[in-house]
Amino acid sequence: MAPVLYAAVLVAGLHAWLFGLGATQPVLFVGGLAALTGLELFELRRFPAGTPRGPAAALLCARIALFAGVATADGSGLSRALFVLVPFTAYFAFGRTVAVALAAACAVLAGAAGVIADPRWYADVERLSDLLMFTMSLILTVTMAAVAVEEGRARARLTASSERIAELSAEAERTRLARDIHDDLGHHLTAIIVLLEKASAYRDLDAGVADRAVADAHGSARRALNDVRRSVRSLREDAGPFRFSEALRALASETTSVTITGQEDEHDRTLLMTLYRAAQEGVTNARRHARARQVSVTAHFEPDGARLVVTDDGRGYSGGEGFGLLGMRERVELAGGRLTITSEPGGGTSLTVTIPTVPPS
Repeated sequence: MAPVLYAAVLVAGLHAWLFGLGATQPVLFVGGLAALTGLELFELRRFPAGTPRGPAAALLCARIALFAGVATADGSGLSRALFVLVPFTAYFAFGRTVAVALAAACAVLAGAAGVIADPRWYADVERLSDLLMFTMSLILTVTMAAVAVEEGRARARLTASSERIAELSAEAERTRLARDIHDDLGHHLTAIIVLLEKASAYRDLDAGVADRAVADAHGSARRALNDVRRSVRSLREDAGPFRFSEALRALASETTSVTITGQEDEHDRTLLMTLYRAAQEGVTNARRHARARQVSVTAHFEPDGARLVVTDDGRGYSGGEGFGLLGMRERVELAGGRLTITSEPGGGTSLTVTIPTVPPS
């Protein structure tokens, strides 16, 4: 705002001087405006993020002095408009109260100057009009400063909100990746360990069984590698279609049976992926912790929801939740579902996940 007003005052003052409309002192007039422009550039470069109160007070006093000098050197009297910048610049450093007080002081001083110049100024319509316009200009500039300050605060709040959203998104993505790594690699590594232990146990008893166990371990290792590659691809591109039945049947082994009923195509990817991760974690826990000999996975789909049950004949659930079970519970709850676990010592464990279908909005 200030440079525009300086330019307008310069053009008006030089026009008045060239046409003899007042006793203008061109050197002082132009020099004062040049000093004001230099002051603006200095403040902008020295305090690009905002002027502290101490320097702001010194700069404001310097401006007022230069305004008075320019107005004195301008015979046309048009330079008095510069004083509207006093409350405008003060608003940014000192706030609304100081700016309003300075605006009132400028209006009073303008009226006092009119009285000094002509004790009967109030009978001069032109002088009254000038004072009214000056007062309105002061009100307008204070309003403009208030709008600018509020807009700056709104931008700051928006920036802070955007940064917070970015942080939350990054945290959610890290949590998702941690769950995927645990669910995918944890399951496959558990399967590999169990198969290699089986191969070691049967190495001298039945070479054929041991060889099949080693081959199955190789298959689990390949599937683990494929899952890692798929997870990396999902970070770079949109995830493709997910076939729950195919993924779940890939969990099946000599000790794991899978049963699927209903139409999975009626449900979205989030629900299907949540059920699959729950099945992975359930099978992994049954093999790693419960030492189960047999694991059964049943998935049933209905139009209003889906239900997954993982049962085993292991040593039972002792309570407590590790990262895997905690991550599974969080996944299920985020999908709007419920996770329940029932178990008896030595009597196996039953894990049930129920997720209702979210109606389309």
